[in-house]
Amino acid sequence: MPLLLLLPQLLLLLLLLLLLLLLVLLQQQLLLLLLLLPLLLLLLLLLLLLLRLILRLLLLILLLLLLLLLLLHLLQLLLLLEQQQILLLLLTLLLLLMLPLLMLLLLLLLIQLQLLLLQLLILLLLVELLLLLLLLLLLLLLLLLLLLLLLLLLLLLLLLLLLLLLLLLLLLLLLLLLLLLLLLLLLQLLLLLLLLLLLLLLLLLLFLLLLLLLLLLLLLLMLLLLFLLQLLLLLQQLLIL
Repeated sequence: MPLLLLLPQLLLLLLLLLLLLLLVLLQQQLLLLLLLLPLLLLLLLLLLLLLRLILRLLLLILLLLLLLLLLLHLLQLLLLLEQQQILLLLLTLLLLLMLPLLMLLLLLLLIQLQLLLLQLLILLLLVELLLLLLLLLLLLLLLLLLLLLLLLLLLLLLLLLLLLLLLLLLLLLLLLLLLLLLLLLLLQLLLLLLLLLLLLLLLLLLFLLLLLLLLLLLLLLMLLLLFLLQLLLLLQQLLIL
């Protein structure tokens, strides 16, 4: 019965150990291996103790079977020798002599059984402690995984914020570049307008100069005509004289 009670707990323990080993293989962390080494050693010790208890139980069962066989043989001898009274007396004496020995053996067997039951109870307690430790270790691992996930989320949020800031900076730079380009275009337009104005002024000046030249020429022509007229008048007067 104690062995039957122990089997589900041992199965649960093995399942937990397999889960832990899978976690270790998945995560590949030396810290988890170092944490699991003492638990694995304790489990091996418990298994060895259980094997030892099973061997003792088997030895006790063998002793009991031998005693039963001996009693059966004695009973068979009694049945075979019913008609011989002396032998019956001898056998009864032997039985009477062996009864204390049998009682002692039975008492020893009972003591051994009690010891085995105590050891099995201790083993059950140790297994339960080990299961509790493994559960605590699993909880710690889950907490660590949650913390790692939280840290990863925080890092992702920080990265997103940095990306947003970079995008904003890039947008501002693009806006500044566009403004500079617009300013440059405006400056170019202003320069073109100034050039056009200068050209117009130059044309006006040229035109004015040409007008002045024409006026001067006209004045010269008029002066020449006046001079000629005066000459003519002088010649006429001379002719009259």
